Amino acid sequence: MNNLPQEKIGQNMLVKMAMLVIILAGIRAASEILVPFLLASFLAIVLNPLVTLLMRRGVRRSLAITLVISVIFIFILLLIGVMASSASDFSDTYPQIRSLLEQKLAVVQHVAARFHINISTEALAARLDPNVMMDMATTLLKQFSGAMTNVLLLILTVVFMLFEVRHLPYKMRNAMINPQIRIAGLHKAFKGVTHYLALKTLVSLITGAAVWLVLALIGVKFALFWGVVAFILNFIPNIGPIIAGIPPFVQALVLNGVYDALFVAALFGAIHMVFGNMLEPKLMGRGLGLSTLVVFLSLIFWGWLLGPIGMLLSVPLTSVTKILMETTPGGSRLAIMLGNGRPGSRPR
Repeated sequence: MNNLPQEKIGQNMLVKMAMLVIILAGIRAASEILVPFLLASFLAIVLNPLVTLLMRRGVRRSLAITLVISVIFIFILLLIGVMASSASDFSDTYPQIRSLLEQKLAVVQHVAARFHINISTEALAARLDPNVMMDMATTLLKQFSGAMTNVLLLILTVVFMLFEVRHLPYKMRNAMINPQIRIAGLHKAFKGVTHYLALKTLVSLITGAAVWLVLALIGVKFALFWGVVAFILNFIPNIGPIIAGIPPFVQALVLNGVYDALFVAALFGAIHMVFGNMLEPKLMGRGLGLSTLVVFLSLIFWGWLLGPIGMLLSVPLTSVTKILMETTPGGSRLAIMLGNGRPGSRPR
């Protein structure tokens, strides 16, 4: 008699796991549609408080949305302009970079030969052929028009979401079975995500500005471009600042020298230590209630499922998933596993 309930429990677990696999496979297959929608949703969550603030000062909703979206659009255009200008400067200085890199590789080959290590500098230099670089530039230009179309569609989606957000509580109240618990959970999730993204944006801006100013002071080329890259990659937890520091380190090693390259490495290491390991966990980890291990694993999971945008939004997506689990009887215990282990919540 006791074996029958256990068999049913095992069958239910297998059915739920199979359903989860099917859902994840569907999400990954539809990632091209879901990724812009998720990105637009989180942008709308971040921008809605600004729209509300302007409305409290007597600005109509339509005008407030227009002002906020105009600022965001100008900011995106500035980012694109910085990247285009840096690409043009790179094409001008490319012969100098290749010549210096070949000299560095010759030194490395000479040192490696003493330890009986064979390094083919010709093969490495062949990868820096101008024709290869031109092919890459041509491919990027072909994708530029599509990227601009995606940006325009993204902004239009955010605009419609900002207009629709005022009707969302009424729709949820009439659509859900237990609206009080669900709306409270969603409100908590939106508040946590808004707090996280606002603080993360502020910290990323400070990080990008610090990288730009310090690299400009020590004479590293494309300092503004590396600042923009540091700003964008800082949204990726744990590994983002490290990835952002590798290209300027290599560039400083080739164009400037060993000491400047070590200074660049120390700069990004200090930024990662101060912001990534000290400031951000205190400001954000407490509000989201996620453990450090869960944050790292969510980076891998959402990156696999949704690509680079999933890595950027891994922490907000995991936070929303955790809070929504807390509002369901079966998911509340699983939500504890995603938490930081602090007391204060009991499973339902």
